[in-house]
Amino acid sequence: MTPLAELSSSMPNPVVLTRPVAQAADFAARIAASGRIVIPFPLLEIHGLADYNLLDGVLANLSDFGLIAFVSPNAIRAVFSRIPCLPVQLPVAVMGQGSLATLAEFGIRPAAAIDEGCGSNQHERVIFYPRNPERTDSETLLDELDIPSLRLKKVLIIRGETGRELLADRLRAQGVDVTQVAAYRRAAPIFTLERQQQLAQLLESSNDWLVTSSEALHTALSWAQQSGGQNFVAKLQHQHLIVPHVRIAETAQKSGFQSITLSGSGDEHLLVALQSRL
Repeated sequence: MTPLAELSSSMPNPVVLTRPVAQAADFAARIAASGRIVIPFPLLEIHGLADYNLLDGVLANLSDFGLIAFVSPNAIRAVFSRIPCLPVQLPVAVMGQGSLATLAEFGIRPAAAIDEGCGSNQHERVIFYPRNPERTDSETLLDELDIPSLRLKKVLIIRGETGRELLADRLRAQGVDVTQVAAYRRAAPIFTLERQQQLAQLLESSNDWLVTSSEALHTALSWAQQSGGQNFVAKLQHQHLIVPHVRIAETAQKSGFQSITLSGSGDEHLLVALQSRL
């Protein structure tokens, strides 16, 4: 019989899933199906807006725009909770594979690029997205856009209440008329006593942390500092991170993390990265 210590050391690390609760269930099931232990530990919450008047006003006039850009899957879901469809002639831009998968939930797919939109007939829809799954952010999306043609149109960016300004700033610097509207807000969860205890337990063992935003990483560091000062921060920095974007990996490196795997954008790449840890 295998000694208990030997058996424990041969098992893969548990996976700490830091996504918001509403977005974690399906992915947690896929991770569990691969034979990994999943520990939900959300580091972000997604909330609705206090006032939707501005967003609804813009969505009622989508024909004014030549492109709608979604900064995240949350932005896509927020818009489709307010309207049933997009005008078929309106091109769409997204940042990564997760957003492409979310568009597909609403019948918008880049492979076929055909959807019914708000009309009765099927039409080809133009979808812009970074082609390199290892670098999916504002910079690489800008490389895909036809900037000269956008100068003759207006661009609508759907985002959270906070976030990077780079996409809007770069477009405006090149003479594009940009409207940027919030559709949701992000917030750190309340750091309850239960969460403090769970964090302390997680830091006493080795785990694979799936971190899909820099904001979530900042929350983890803040919580570690609040709970146990530099000792807990150091323990957190020695946990293994799996991140989907170069920008998150760069943030983690600057924050002192020692072990980081860059998976590439989308759940499939995250699952492959987890399998490589077996």
